Amino acid sequence: MLVRDKSQANSSFNSMQRVKVYRLNDDGKWDDQGTGHVTIDYLERTEEPGLYVIDEEDNETLLLHRIMPDDIYRKQQDTIISWSDPEYSTELALSFQETTGCSYIWDHICNFQRTLQFSTLNNETFHSMNSELRELPVVELSTLPLILKTVSESGIADHMRLTDLIVKDQDFFRKLMDLFRICDDLENIDGLHMIFKIVRGISQ
Repeated sequence: MLVRDKSQANSSFNSMQRVKVYRLNDDGKWDDQGTGHVTIDYLERTEEPGLYVIDEEDNETLLLHRIMPDDIYRKQQDTIISWSDPEYSTELALSFQETTGCSYIWDHICNFQRTLQFSTLNNETFHSMNSELRELPVVELSTLPLILKTVSESGIADHMRLTDLIVKDQDFFRKLMDLFRICDDLENIDGLHMIFKIVRGISQ
């Protein structure tokens, strides 16, 4: 009885993670690349997280995708996760059999991205209180933590310099609003909170 229950549980879990892999072709149509089971784990010989899709018939690797902090993933219709993959030079999509499996993988992607972003943030060299702020960070999803830290930890002199740089860079707020719309579409709550704090910090 216990063995059967365990088997049923494993079967249910595998069903949750069962996906079809699609690739956008040159004609703008989605090509079916096969069906398999997706897992999310660290890539071999690296500390970088990745998505693995193993073919359900021959156990070959259908897809191996490295998760990057600045990649923009989209969740659609509760069962689809898609993104633009630079290694494949095209759009890729995973269509899940179960909504639970899609949510499970989506949450893990978001968590890994958040970890990668903060890891990048910790490795950056920030301006000290006594140094002059020479340029604004590039406005991207992955640099929001850096921009927030620059705004929130700047001294009086740096804050004046920061305001001057923003006034001269007319695209700064436009790019920030573009990121706001992207975060809103992706329901990226952390990103929305950081943008709110950045704008509030600049206006103080």
